[in-house]
Amino acid sequence: MNSAARIEAFLEMMSAERGAAENTLSSYRRDLEDASDAIDGGLAGAAATDIRAYLDDIAARGFAPTSQARKLSAIRQFFKFLYAEGLRADDPTGTLDSPKKGRPLPKTMSEADTGRLIDRAALEAGDPRLGNDAAPGDSDWLAALRLHALVEVLYATGLRVSELVGLPVTVAQRDDRFFMVRGKGDKERMVPLSAKARTAMRSWLAARAKVPSFADSPFLFPAASDSGYLSRQVFARDLKGLAARAGIASAKISPHVLRHAFASHLLQNGADLRAVQQLLGHADISTTQIYTHVLEERLVRLVNDHHPLAD
Repeated sequence: MNSAARIEAFLEMMSAERGAAENTLSSYRRDLEDASDAIDGGLAGAAATDIRAYLDDIAARGFAPTSQARKLSAIRQFFKFLYAEGLRADDPTGTLDSPKKGRPLPKTMSEADTGRLIDRAALEAGDPRLGNDAAPGDSDWLAALRLHALVEVLYATGLRVSELVGLPVTVAQRDDRFFMVRGKGDKERMVPLSAKARTAMRSWLAARAKVPSFADSPFLFPAASDSGYLSRQVFARDLKGLAARAGIASAKISPHVLRHAFASHLLQNGADLRAVQQLLGHADISTTQIYTHVLEERLVRLVNDHHPLAD
């Protein structure tokens, strides 16, 4: 049984029928090819004992329970596809138990640290040495304006980093308080834009228009890359540098941490969990429930502050 061809067919189905994003498809490919390389005869013809031995092997190699569970999930999806297509008469993953894993709380930032980070980005973007006195193509000036826009928009919207860096330029060309973003599974959702985020985007748009290689790009944050827009890795690197200059440990900051801060700060200040689910683009409320601890803290504070018998 040709495992490589079966994996390609599975990935084509995930793309065409389920609208899986490129990052998701790449993750599935890595996990399935790793399992196929490790199992004699390939993954497509594997028995339950082969898959169990593979899971034992990656556990012995030190993979975290979350990584083991992700790999098993990919393998389960693969065999469900083979069974549904009549390419296998059985599903060997049916008797396998998922690795036990804890549910770690998402890393986030305090409101004070988030404010310091954004203030630092605004300061650098407005520094006369980088702005008014700089040539239109000055790389430091452009980088400061771009980073300020990225940080403001990320904290205002809670976008996934892949959604953020790939934003169309039309988002900044309108002065709307909301815009539509296409997320996982090709689903659209409406996200808000603060006044500060709109101002930062307009400043970046004006500077970007003066760079010939950027002016005609359909993306808000263009770059000389295969995708045509800024890579997630470059933004993550620039964000860590900004954090260090703001006096925040760079190891504690990433684009995903700012997305978590957006959600946590909304809930801390009274937002509804369902509303946050919609803003984050989570298909299932169970995904958003990682923030339940924030609601619990808010309830405890509410009782302690307002109950007549509270100490």
